[in-house]
Amino acid sequence: MTGPADLSKITACGECCEGCEKKAKGICPGCIDADGYVPEWAESGRCRVHACVREHRALFCGVCGEFPCDKITDLIHWNKDIVGKMTELAQRYREQENKS
Repeated sequence: MTGPADLSKITACGECCEGCEKKAKGICPGCIDADGYVPEWAESGRCRVHACVREHRALFCGVCGEFPCDKITDLIHWNKDIVGKMTELAQRYREQENKS
């Protein structure tokens, strides 16, 4: 799996704003910096995934104490293998944390 070297930059839904063209151009502040209030979600308010992760005091879904929960596939509907992706990200994150 590819991804950012610094997994503390993972968004609640398992994406990463590093290298994002919208963030680089200043169009979007990024989920983490905007606390889930980004232009793409302006009509609906705060990102539901971000809000859920913050409520559970987790960095992203994969490291939440309730992972995998019944809500994850509904909240992150655009990724059909979200449980697998989050499992891999969580493993990489824990490995990275253990090296620190």
